[in-house]
Amino acid sequence: MPQIPEKLQELTVGQLAARSGAAVSALHFYESKGLIHSRRTSGNQRRFSRDTLRRVAFVRAAQRVGIPLATIREALAELPEGRTPTADDWARLSESWRSELDERIKQLNRLRDHLTDCIGCGCLSLETCVLSNPDDAFGERRAGSRLLVERRGSAARSGRRPSGAREPEVPCCGD
Repeated sequence: MPQIPEKLQELTVGQLAARSGAAVSALHFYESKGLIHSRRTSGNQRRFSRDTLRRVAFVRAAQRVGIPLATIREALAELPEGRTPTADDWARLSESWRSELDERIKQLNRLRDHLTDCIGCGCLSLETCVLSNPDDAFGERRAGSRLLVERRGSAARSGRRPSGAREPEVPCCGD
């Protein structure tokens, strides 16, 4: 790993990428999402403060365990004056993310355990398909799995449906 001289307080994007292990494009993306910040030189080049290394490490560690970038951004925004996260910050935040991760693990284990229950034809048309109809959510209304397509965002923009309206249920494979 390249060493950064102690006297160097600002890093180019290339130096930050080399030291952090993150691709330059990832650093640009992180900056566009407000996870890290840079200043621009008179030549319009990015310069990152040295403590950005810790922020990038924080973001990458959180991403590796499946924390969404929006959640990471919110966590970083809670730090006083946008300071760099400390080990105590990581301990506190990672503890708060634990239940979310536990729930995801539970869901993934459930999907894995029921994967072979699928009929394998691709339509997932079973009365109580654990993949397309978890907990038989539609079973109370009628037999057969139903796909519920929500198009709130795109439908509202196109004017096809009022905001928040749902597409009608579409029977799968003629159920």
